[in-house]
Amino acid sequence: MSTTQPIRDIEKLRLFKEYYKYEKPNVRNYTLIIIGLNSALRISDILSLTYGNVFDFKNREWKTHISLTEQKTGKNNRIYINEEVKKVLAEQDCPFKKSEDWIFYSQMHRNQHLSRYQAFRLIKEAAAYAGLDTTISCHSLRKTFGYHAWKQGTPPALLMNIYNHSSYQITKRYLGIEQSDKDAVFEKIRL
Repeated sequence: MSTTQPIRDIEKLRLFKEYYKYEKPNVRNYTLIIIGLNSALRISDILSLTYGNVFDFKNREWKTHISLTEQKTGKNNRIYINEEVKKVLAEQDCPFKKSEDWIFYSQMHRNQHLSRYQAFRLIKEAAAYAGLDTTISCHSLRKTFGYHAWKQGTPPALLMNIYNHSSYQITKRYLGIEQSDKDAVFEKIRL
């Protein structure tokens, strides 16, 4: 069994993100991918998001953070809503929704959120379009966040905290460091 991998290649990542925006337009699916890539949340936590998690209905404005208790760990987590997520959320008719409405609703059962299996199928379809191999899954969104944050200089200890990991070993596996990443370090060193 192969291990789920992050999406490392920037061009393939662009194609993956844009599949549900341009190739097969679907606001819900595009939002799922953008929030998944920019929040570092597990798919179970993403699917359980309601409009009340992202929109302040009293003040009629978008929240600055998503606050939730992680389903897997029971730990509280507070995620900043960055510009990419704000843009995709702005495409929603949120003021016309209710606080308890699912962001990722099931098209067959509007009173339920999208299933993990359906989310997996949507992600695999976008991955196939982008030419990504079979090691891409829902968890790849979370791993892709960490990989690119690490490549941009985020210290692994901070990523460990963001992920709410209990050990540094787990975070190291998430980063999906390859031989080429290690080679680049040696290539840059000029002592």
